[in-house]
Amino acid sequence: MAARPWTARLADSRNFLGLLFMLPAAGLLLLFLTYPLGLGVWLGFTDTKVGRGGQWIGFENYEFLWDDAVTRLALFNTLLYTVVASVFKFVLGLWLALLLNKNIRLKTFFRAVILLPYIVPTALSAIAFWWIYDSQFSIVSWALMKMGLIDRYIDFLGDPWNARWSVIAANVWRGIPFVAITLLAGLQTISPSYYEASAIDGASPWQQFRHVTLPLLTPIIAVVMTFSVLFTFTDFQLIYVITRGGPLNATHLMATLSFQRAISGGALGEGAAIAIAMVPFLLACVLFSYFGLQRRKWQQGGSDK
Repeated sequence: MAARPWTARLADSRNFLGLLFMLPAAGLLLLFLTYPLGLGVWLGFTDTKVGRGGQWIGFENYEFLWDDAVTRLALFNTLLYTVVASVFKFVLGLWLALLLNKNIRLKTFFRAVILLPYIVPTALSAIAFWWIYDSQFSIVSWALMKMGLIDRYIDFLGDPWNARWSVIAANVWRGIPFVAITLLAGLQTISPSYYEASAIDGASPWQQFRHVTLPLLTPIIAVVMTFSVLFTFTDFQLIYVITRGGPLNATHLMATLSFQRAISGGALGEGAAIAIAMVPFLLACVLFSYFGLQRRKWQQGGSDK
């Protein structure tokens, strides 16, 4: 019996076919992700300007940014924005997920409605919040004045701290649906038998949540919060449309400052350095989630043994 040609053997190989089918996606990732990232790393070590090629300057951009007060402020804003918004999105998203997981009337309708903030384009959401926070026509200030709670309109976007809390509130409103729906999907996978057994043992609703729901939901929480932190840390559209980093750079994030320095200011090397400086923070978040998911007590709701 003659040996089969090597082409036929390759055609029957599952590994070869898998690699073959992955080539188009790998090519797209290489073209649109790897190349821009590599170019950004290169530009961060040059003094490239818009319309002028740059020269290799080593770590000068990063040394300048280390001493730059605006960059340090943008880093503080980014960390504050990410931590506060992520905490609120998790707490409110988990509460909504638990609520929508119960047998309530119009449950399907509410599950659909909760997705609206997430499916609306970010720019449109940002414009809506820009009007809500307007110093003269704010519906929030108008309502509070009608109720007699304030005697003048609130300057939401003109005061630095008011502006920070305002954009955080906008981000929380937009991000809650993603957290809630994902955690709701995780809750649906928990077998009711666990709750029945714990109820027979006399567990209270809080004890059921603490010892049944939370441990079994932890892997989903780790994944969804990793994505939430990544999306929040790199947020651009919401900030750029509502405040453009103002007032007095009080709402500038690393992403918006990078755009301002590179595109508006023309300093491509400096802007690229700011963008690349975000990578260690993002990588730390991903690694924290990854190694956390490897722990047996996160995967199985038990202790490491």
